[in-house]
Amino acid sequence: MKINKQTFQEITRPTYIVEEDELRKNLHLIQSVAKSADIEIILAFKAFALWKTFPIFREYIHATTASSLFEARLALHEFGAKAHTYSPAYTDDEMEEIAQCSSHVTFNSLTQFNRHKEVAIKHQASIGIRINPEYSEVETELYNPCAPGTRFGITSDMLPSTLPQEIEGFHCHCHCESSAEEFQRSLQEIEKRFSPWFQQIKWINFGGGHLMTKAGYNIDLLVTMLTEFKKRYPHLQVILEPGSAFAWHTGTLVAQVVDIVENKGIQTAIINASFTCHMPDCLEMPYHPRIRQAKHTENQHTENGHIYRIGGNSCLSGDYMGYWVFDHPLQIGENIIFEDMIHYTTVKTNMFNGISHPSIALLHSNSEIEMLRTYTYDDYKARMD
Repeated sequence: MKINKQTFQEITRPTYIVEEDELRKNLHLIQSVAKSADIEIILAFKAFALWKTFPIFREYIHATTASSLFEARLALHEFGAKAHTYSPAYTDDEMEEIAQCSSHVTFNSLTQFNRHKEVAIKHQASIGIRINPEYSEVETELYNPCAPGTRFGITSDMLPSTLPQEIEGFHCHCHCESSAEEFQRSLQEIEKRFSPWFQQIKWINFGGGHLMTKAGYNIDLLVTMLTEFKKRYPHLQVILEPGSAFAWHTGTLVAQVVDIVENKGIQTAIINASFTCHMPDCLEMPYHPRIRQAKHTENQHTENGHIYRIGGNSCLSGDYMGYWVFDHPLQIGENIIFEDMIHYTTVKTNMFNGISHPSIALLHSNSEIEMLRTYTYDDYKARMD
């Protein structure tokens, strides 16, 4: 079925729509950065794990990163390559299979390393340790991996001067939707604290949060930084594992207005989707999403037009956001199109309240839409088994 890419008028139930053209545009840019800087860039499943799109990804990249057993299994069995795996804490009952599915295993602490290293060695995984540079410019503490008291990584004062010989790499993550300039400053801190150990390792993974596909991102600076780093340490393989960058602005969540209610002069358009279930980062971060053909406003009394708060259809009182200005009165059944709702959204959705889960679709270049998955009562029931 061909659809109108602007209005999605043919879509009449909640649906995440991944646009193939936009996905390929991001993948091409990421591939070009990796080639220009002579590094490896891999996909972090924590931000995007729609495995039915992996055939597209495999045209551009060769590996992925996992944070759990299930993600590691997805890497091996659906992407077709072993994962670069990191977890804050591996459990005894899962470690064997995680190592089987992983080309790299990064430990969060020396305690975890000592407990599980033999399993990783048995399966010939390259072993890494997560380091904490004690520096991050991420302002939202919920997303700051280097906040004081963080459970992530080992600080330089806690590392032995000579690493255990089994440790071949460092993993460092201190960004979230960050710029090249932020990476430049954090890289200085990483080198200042950890370069004495660089001659003892073979690879370094600078983690995710490098939002290189965002408009205005300084690609030239990123490539220059990475190229110069490799000149300083030519023996090190350099890895980046962004998540958001791959799926940034690659699709939408299309929902429909099901009712309009008014209370104390506030009009709320209730949709058949939910912020808490289907757009959780909007409430957690928090941030206001973009809505197609509408303008967000902080003050409903200073705008001309038709102003609505948007309400989700769960029982959570705070399942709403607002306000948005539309150029027309909203009608029941009308589509509300939330922009940029693929990264970190499709992986975080839940079925709280048993609310109908959005379908997942892939929009091809010729405007043909392919439904990858629709959800039913059986999917909800299975979660309660």
